[in-house]
Order: sequence, then structure tokens, then C-alpha cells
Amino acid sequence: MSSHGPILPGEPDEPAAPIGPAADRPGTSAPVDWTVDLGSHEMLRRTHALAALGPDWDPIAALRGEEEASELLYSGLSAEQQRLYDELVSAGVLPRRGGGHAAA
Repeated sequence: MSSHGPILPGEPDEPAAPIGPAADRPGTSAPVDWTVDLGSHEMLRRTHALAALGPDWDPIAALRGEEEASELLYSGLSAEQQRLYDELVSAGVLPRRGGGHAAA
């Protein structure tokens, strides 16, 4: 009996004998080695991603903006928030910044 629900009329209690590889079944051919080179697709994906960012995209400025946003996020914390922040840094959940304390 199936553990996924009741057996319907006309269904066997147990599955049929396991089916072997295709080569073991009459009228089928042996498996074929099939490989896909994703390298060219990855290069095309990167090309499209950079094109979407546009020619004015500055990765250094974007990184600086991310760092500034992070500093703002963790600035002006209360004592309890600072304690929790320090616990998360020591646990490796958040990266250590400026000596391990949030910006004041």
C-alpha cells in the first residue's frame, strides 16, 4: 500500500520490478555522453549584465555607497542595540568594522 494515499481500483499494491538502464530494455539504445559548455553562456550573461548597468556605472562609487549605507545603518545605536551588534559581529554574522564597534 502506498504511503501517499489509498490504492485505487486496478492499481497494484507494490510497484513493478525496477526498470534498468535503457540498454537493458529491448528496442532502446545505449546512453549517449552529452555535455554542455556553459562558459560561453556565462560570458553572454555577464555582457548583458554590464550592458544593463550602462557606461556610467562606477563600481568603486557603488562600493563606497554600500559602505556609507552600512555605516548609517549601524550608527546611533542604543546600548542594547550595540550589545546585540557586538554579539552578531563576534558570532561572525556581521563583518567587523572600525575596531568591532558600530559607528557612533
